[in-house]
Amino acid sequence: MGGWRNERMRERGSGTGNMGEGGLPRGGAPGSHDAQPLDPPTVALVQVAAALAEGKEPALRQRLVAARAAAVPDIWIEELLLQSLLVVGYPLALVAFGVWREITGPASGRGVGGVGGEELAHEDWESWAKRGAAVCAAVYGRAYHKLLLNLRGLHPALEDLVLVDAYGKVIGRPGLDLKRRELCTVAEIAVLGTAQQLHSHLRGALNTGATRAEVEGVLAVIDEDLDAERRRSAHEQWNDVKGRKL
Repeated sequence: MGGWRNERMRERGSGTGNMGEGGLPRGGAPGSHDAQPLDPPTVALVQVAAALAEGKEPALRQRLVAARAAAVPDIWIEELLLQSLLVVGYPLALVAFGVWREITGPASGRGVGGVGGEELAHEDWESWAKRGAAVCAAVYGRAYHKLLLNLRGLHPALEDLVLVDAYGKVIGRPGLDLKRRELCTVAEIAVLGTAQQLHSHLRGALNTGATRAEVEGVLAVIDEDLDAERRRSAHEQWNDVKGRKL
């Protein structure tokens, strides 16, 4: 483990750019500005993320049905639900999986190409370690080394749990591009009201290819899901991010 920790500090993987098909799918084209910043499937996916963080089953069911009607690929939703284990925790994520299965029926097909996506049984731990470091560096950009130092200061096991388990095993999976993953994470964390993490993932959305207009589009989409204090905090964090280097 120690060798990997040292290597992570020396290198930032493929770093601050978007990940391509060889590693992670890209999001949209960086710097592109459309009249409508978010396409309808992405809007619907972000709405699911916000409802998932709220934990209200009727609203979640309604938004999952709406997402299917908006032609959101099922694999996007499957990956969002898996990723949400990391963001909102097992209790809310498992409830969301239950609601989703009521809509889709039982999960069928495992492994690449099936509903399950990429298999989590993996013989090569190092491949997760490498992918996790590269994905995390793409999200955190200039703050990546600071993140590693902070994790090591909090608990010796956290670095590998975050890089290998969270970013390597889950967030680095194919099926949903990294930009949309970050936009959905912004939605969930804004609803949860964790300001420090929101700041990091607002930066992460920009680092992974989202435009400022797209981030502001997410904040507009989830506006009704935020109370006054969380709305104020989200916009305060966003204004601070806009004034900083990534």
